[in-house]
Amino acid sequence: MDKQIWLNGNLVPAQDATVSVYDHGLLYGDGVFEGIRIYNGRIFKSLTHLKRLFESAKSIRLEIPYTIEQLHEATKQTAATNNQTNGYIRLCVTRGPGTLGIHPFRGCTPNTFIIADGISLYPVELYETGLEVITASTMRNHPAALSPRIKSMNYLNNVLAKIEAIDAGVLEAVMLNHEGFVAECTGDNLFIVRNYLDKQVLITPPISAGILEGVTRNEIIKLARAKGITVLEENLTKHDLYTADEMFLTGTAAEAIPVTKVDGREIGTGTPGSVTTDLITAFHALVAENAPED
Repeated sequence: MDKQIWLNGNLVPAQDATVSVYDHGLLYGDGVFEGIRIYNGRIFKSLTHLKRLFESAKSIRLEIPYTIEQLHEATKQTAATNNQTNGYIRLCVTRGPGTLGIHPFRGCTPNTFIIADGISLYPVELYETGLEVITASTMRNHPAALSPRIKSMNYLNNVLAKIEAIDAGVLEAVMLNHEGFVAECTGDNLFIVRNYLDKQVLITPPISAGILEGVTRNEIIKLARAKGITVLEENLTKHDLYTADEMFLTGTAAEAIPVTKVDGREIGTGTPGSVTTDLITAFHALVAENAPED
């Protein structure tokens, strides 16, 4: 069966799921979105993602013409129609078609669409051996210019950093904020592990560093604390990355993946560490049987 896209309340064949070239989401990146995982037929943290979608929309004064409950049901319908029991959902709300100008309220009617498909962000073997990354010269957007807590359709900042990674022969780049502290990667949050004698500490940049508060990030923090691991949210520098004992990334599409080299420097032993692998195993266990939808 052809892919079906949920578009403004109806399921339509993918080839017919179109928006106007006058849509401000296309013309100006004026819109918001969420990426959501499907595990064993359950939409993982669906209500959490949808709450963030509505918060992003409110922040840019975009009125979503559906309720959270309606979109929750729509995501389930789209996944089921496309036989996606273990896959990925992209839910987008654009400002809608308007005039050739950035005025956001002149005749615009929002478009809402949902795609359910498979996704593979990194090669499978890198989840075993670890990912190599660089630090990008492209700075993360200043939070006073565009809040990183808004998951907007304007991802050019991230795309430019991603280009740097690809040009360097790797798949991901760490982005620094306007103060020179580590923020996040182009599509993932970042964690390091420090070993202090017999104690292991997990550290991740705080929300104030200019990051998106990732859903997977928050789940990993909960899992770590449940294991008795100290978790700190504090500013990190490139030096902190270079001298870390372990490092890994988290994201809805990426899930959790080890990092074993940054800017040509090996992290720890150059192989995924025990804290990283334990937390990845715990995350897989969380979603394997009864992935929570809220």
